[in-house]
Amino acid sequence: MSTPAAPGGAEAEAEVTAWLAARTRPPIETAISRVFLGDDVAYKLKRHVSLGYVEFGTPERRLWALERELSFNQRTCDIYRRLIPITRAAAGGLEWEGPGEVVDYALEMRRFDDRAVLASAPEALDGDMAEALGRTVAGFHKSAPLKPQGGLTALAFTIGSNAQLLRELAPELGRDLVEDLVARTEAELERQAALLAHRSAAGFARQCHGDLHLGNILVEQGRPVVFDCIEFNDLLSDLDVQYDLAFLLMDLEFRGRRDAAVRVLSAYLDEAARSFPPELWDGLAALPLMLSVRAGVRAHVSAHSADVATARRYVEAGVAHLSPAPPTLVAVGGLSGSGKSTFARAVAPHIGASPGAVVLRTDEIRKRLLGVPPTHALSRDHYTPSSQGQTYDAMIRDARALLGAGRAVVLDATFLDAGLRRRVEQLARDAGVAFEGVWLDAPPDVLERRVAGRTGDASDADLAVLRGQLARLGEIAADWPAVDVSGPTEAAAAAWLARRG
Repeated sequence: MSTPAAPGGAEAEAEVTAWLAARTRPPIETAISRVFLGDDVAYKLKRHVSLGYVEFGTPERRLWALERELSFNQRTCDIYRRLIPITRAAAGGLEWEGPGEVVDYALEMRRFDDRAVLASAPEALDGDMAEALGRTVAGFHKSAPLKPQGGLTALAFTIGSNAQLLRELAPELGRDLVEDLVARTEAELERQAALLAHRSAAGFARQCHGDLHLGNILVEQGRPVVFDCIEFNDLLSDLDVQYDLAFLLMDLEFRGRRDAAVRVLSAYLDEAARSFPPELWDGLAALPLMLSVRAGVRAHVSAHSADVATARRYVEAGVAHLSPAPPTLVAVGGLSGSGKSTFARAVAPHIGASPGAVVLRTDEIRKRLLGVPPTHALSRDHYTPSSQGQTYDAMIRDARALLGAGRAVVLDATFLDAGLRRRVEQLARDAGVAFEGVWLDAPPDVLERRVAGRTGDASDADLAVLRGQLARLGEIAADWPAVDVSGPTEAAAAAWLARRG
């Protein structure tokens, strides 16, 4: 009989790997883990590695990491089940949870459909799913433990790490391009340092996911599920929540899905505004930096995976994020059923800095102020002149903060009152940004059909509300350029964007 391998050594790692592979499929390997897939279960082992950013060279460190991985990921999903010791059997082999010496530990997880991971099917992230994902991430951040020592510290660490790793790859990626990105990133970090430090102290630095891209999000039972949080290095997980979100936004934009990215961002902000302080909006000034840093991370990861062409595209994207388009204020008005939300969401990805303009909807803001879910139905008692005024005041306040942070905004409201239209025009002048007002117009029968068929939306407007608006149409006298939306709203939005140039 062969001599058992000593716990923690290379021989033990090889023995455990072979033992598990014989009971499952060949492992999926990453730099720090091996995942073994069974029919309805998966087992994860930590590799015996000592890298610059992770230390798994001892059994104690591997157990520490697995315990954290189990704990961190149980906050977001039910995929992670338990830790199981792999022990030495009396006959000299290995077994699960036996009385003998522990050789290693495995993290047991339930299997999921690999085809449900969004990296495999980014087209599955339609509007409603993007909305749900943004709100899911905001809810996760709301309950995440505070880590005031993180935030700025973690971002500065990654910027330094990116600079070192990209410079090592400069002969392949292009020395001038790499140096341009490094210089721009360091300058922007210095410019945003005070804001980032303030956000850390104000509660925005938390124990985050750390690796929030489409490869770590799947769709199950019609809802987004986030998994595979970073557990092995606090400098990669104790982050500003916006930097955590930035990985997802950058990934979507890089894949050509600005439409989904801006829907995620708008939903995230509306949900986060329910629990985070008002500095939430000011923090958007640092979003270009955060997007750029995330692109830098993917650049060296891609290069180390021998995909130099993609790595270079990431470096170019990182540079582009640090040259954001100036902010613009767009206001979309019209009667109920005219398709304001559809129009606003269609044009938002094409306006302003990446990934596009934030959409502010009075229908959502009203629910936020009352502390009820966005799709919670409200009675007409909540639509008093006073509550309407509070809703528009909040919308204008949020828009002012976003514009001040360099973020383009699309306002989605009826704007039936001329005084409100003048207020948002003045808001643009005060902020020193361009303004574009749009009035959506369609025949009454089209409006009625749309209102009658609406379900699962934040709007509470019914046919009675619409008919009341139609009765007042002669006194509304909308003076913004009209857009005919009697046909498909998306087509009208595309035509408007084409005319806008």
